[in-house]
Amino acid sequence: MNRTARREMAFKLIYSLEIQKSSNAEEIELFIENNAILENEDKEYIKEMANGIKENNQDISNTIQKNLKKDWTIERISKVDLSILKLAIYEIKYKNIPFKVAINEAVELAKRYGEDQSSSFINGVLANVVKK
Repeated sequence: MNRTARREMAFKLIYSLEIQKSSNAEEIELFIENNAILENEDKEYIKEMANGIKENNQDISNTIQKNLKKDWTIERISKVDLSILKLAIYEIKYKNIPFKVAINEAVELAKRYGEDQSSSFINGVLANVVKK
C-alpha cells in the first residue's frame, strides 16, 4: 500500500474515532483487524498516526483553533474536515512531513470525502499553520 493509501486509511480511523468521541486501543485494533488488506507496515503507520494524534490532541486542537477565522470555533468544523486537519497538522508538526506534501494530501482527502468548500477551507487553515 502506498503512502497516500495509508494516509487515507489513517484518516478513516481518525474520523471513526472522532465520531465515537473515543480513541482507545481496542477500537484502533478492531479497525485494523477489520481491514484485512493491511500489511504490517501499513498497520504500524496507522496505529502510530492514531496514537500520535491522541497523545497530542490538545496541542493539535489548539493549533487548529488559533488558525481559524475569528468567528469560527473548532466545534463548528465538520468531523470529516476536523479529522483531515488533525492528520495533516500531526504530520507537519510531529512527523516532519514536508508541509507541501501534507497540505496537498489533506486537500485531496477533502475533495474526496468533504463538502464542496472543504478543500478550500482546509487549504486555508493549513496555510495559516505553516506561516506561523
